[in-house]
Amino acid sequence: MQPRNMSMSGVVDLAAVKAAGEAKAKAEQARAESARQGGSGADAAAAGAVPPSALVIDVDEAGFERDVLQLSNEVPVVLDFWAEWCEPCKQLSPLLERLTVEAAGRVVLAKIDVDANQMLMQQFGIQGIPAVFAVVAGQVLPLFQGVVPEQQIRETLAQLVQVAEERFGLIGLQVDPGAEGAPAAAGAAEPPAGPYDALLEAAVVALDAGDLGGAVQAYKNVLADDPANMEAKLGLAQAELLSRVQHMNPQAVREAAAANPRDPQAQIAAADLDLVGGHVEDAFGRLVDTVRVTAGDERDAVRVRLLELFEVIGADDPRVSAARTALARVLF
Repeated sequence: MQPRNMSMSGVVDLAAVKAAGEAKAKAEQARAESARQGGSGADAAAAGAVPPSALVIDVDEAGFERDVLQLSNEVPVVLDFWAEWCEPCKQLSPLLERLTVEAAGRVVLAKIDVDANQMLMQQFGIQGIPAVFAVVAGQVLPLFQGVVPEQQIRETLAQLVQVAEERFGLIGLQVDPGAEGAPAAAGAAEPPAGPYDALLEAAVVALDAGDLGGAVQAYKNVLADDPANMEAKLGLAQAELLSRVQHMNPQAVREAAAANPRDPQAQIAAADLDLVGGHVEDAFGRLVDTVRVTAGDERDAVRVRLLELFEVIGADDPRVSAARTALARVLF
């Protein structure tokens, strides 16, 4: 029996997803408003922006999981293995720091003193320094060893950012150049009403009423003018998911997926049903497994759908972080 009209009830907890998305969207809107009005560093910091100094960090063995592995689910982390006695390191490290700051939040540089962190040096199999690696979604990528020309480093970082964005949807950190040393705001005020609030509210009303086509179009209208609007991105991902499953025959979809484990379209359809039914990890696992056994355009279609489902759940959800790491394992 096919459902006539999907509503917000009885599916994946979109209310909780929506709340998380709205909180993130408010932060994004506050950042945008602060930029438009020349807001203070404290305002931007309160909205979630980081100062440029936060893009270059010192990391030790105790903090490696938190400061590198977990952070790599938000932004590519470049590892600079160095030592005080290493003369080539004194040439390379300042260059890496400058290029990291120039990248404006698209990468973070983690500096690791090998003398104080011998275990990390051994785990990475480092034979000489300086040695530079990257971690993306929990996966380690060797970049280069020794001092290399600035242009080569720029090209390497550009490729790293492209991989992180296109394959994993990692857009990096929001940076506020004026936030250095700014005191914390003593009580965050509500951000000013944005220019799209009425359109976004109309989209939510349409979504709740089951007018999925209207909701999709409303969110697209916002994104046409404001492509970075996080609330519209999240809402569009939800509305498109519900629209895709609205007229599905669940039994037929699941039978097709079971009978054709390597069929990307069959697995994509089943993953949509998994997510709507609240089986988030099953949906992610199904698509990661399908990426593993496909190639070319088929593989890319599955990867793109997985990134779309990440949007529905939200980048801060630990299940998304785990799935990004699993995706990285099968792609690299």
